[in-house]
Amino acid sequence: MKKDAYARAGVDMTKVKALQSSIASVLDSTFSLRRGLFGEPLMKIGHYAGLIDIGHGDALALHTDGVGTKVLVAIQMGKFDTIGIDCIAMTANDLICVGAEPVALLDYIALEREDSRLVSELTKGLVAGARQAGASIVGGETAIMGNIEGFDLVSMGVGLVKKKMILDGSSIVEGDRVIGVASSGIHSNGYTLARKVLLAKRSVEDWVDELGETVGEAMLRPTSIYVRPALEVIRRREVHGIAHVTGGAFTKLARLVSGRKLGFALENRSPSAIFSLIQREGGLSKKEMYSTFNMGVGLCLFAPKSEEPSIIKTFRRSGFEAFDCGVVERGSGVRIGGTRISR
Repeated sequence: MKKDAYARAGVDMTKVKALQSSIASVLDSTFSLRRGLFGEPLMKIGHYAGLIDIGHGDALALHTDGVGTKVLVAIQMGKFDTIGIDCIAMTANDLICVGAEPVALLDYIALEREDSRLVSELTKGLVAGARQAGASIVGGETAIMGNIEGFDLVSMGVGLVKKKMILDGSSIVEGDRVIGVASSGIHSNGYTLARKVLLAKRSVEDWVDELGETVGEAMLRPTSIYVRPALEVIRRREVHGIAHVTGGAFTKLARLVSGRKLGFALENRSPSAIFSLIQREGGLSKKEMYSTFNMGVGLCLFAPKSEEPSIIKTFRRSGFEAFDCGVVERGSGVRIGGTRISR
C-alpha cells in the first residue's frame, strides 16, 4: 500500500496513532492509584484533555502540547516573538474542548545554548498568548540541550470545569449542526509536510502573489486562540461538543462519537489560499489535505440547529468568522463534500 504524502514527508499518522494508543493502554493502569481519592481520573486518555475529580462537583482539566516543527520556520525567519502564541494556543484551545476554562499555564523551553534574546522573544509570545487565553503562566522550566536544533517550546495547562458541564461528545446527536470557526492559517500542525512542499523550491523570504505576503509570513502566522468566545458560548448556549482541528485534522472528529453509529457530513468549503497552494504544488489529494491540515477551519462546535445563529453571532462579535459547516448524520466517519476522510 502506497504511503500518503504526510507519511512520505516523515510523519506516518497511522503509526503515530498506534503509538499513542499503546502508550495510553499502559498509562491507563495508573488510574487505579487514585480511585476513590482526591484526583480520581474521570476520562480515559485520548480526548483533548485529561480530567480529574477535585470534589464539590468540580473537575480539573490538564493538557500539554508543543509547537512541533513550526519552530524550524521561526528559526529560518529569525522571528521568535509569536511562536509562544502558538504554544499557548495548542494547550488552551484543547482545554476548552472539554468545556474547561484555562486558569494556569506552565512553559518548557529547551535551548541549544544560552540565548537571552531568543528567550526574551519567546516569552513575549507566551505572554501574548496567555492574555488571549485569560490564564496566568505560573512557572516553567528552561533546559540547555546542546544536541537539539535551535529550540523547542512546550506548554502545560490547567483548566476548571463543573463535572455536569464536561464536554466529552456523548451529548452529540444525529441532526446536530457543525459550526466551523475560521483558522488564521496553518496553525501548528502539518508543518513537516507544509515545509517539504512550500520550501522545496523557494525560501521563507520569497514573496507569493497568491498569498499576498512571503511564504514565511504565511507559515508563521500565529494560531488563533478561541477561548473567550468559546467559553461565552458554553456558558450561555446548549453545546454538545467541541473539536480543535489539529493533528489528524478532520479525522479527529470521529473520536467524539467513538462507539456510536454517528458520523459527520461536512461542506466542501473553498480552502484558504495557503492550503490551495500546498495542495497544488504538492500534488496532494483532497483526502490527504483534510487529514493533515485544518483547511481554514480551526474549531468545530456541535449544537442543535436552534443554537447555531447565536453561536455564530458570538464568535463574529469576538472577531472570528464562523459559519455553518455541516451536520451530524447516522453512519460513521467523516465525509467532506462527498469524499470520505475517515471511516
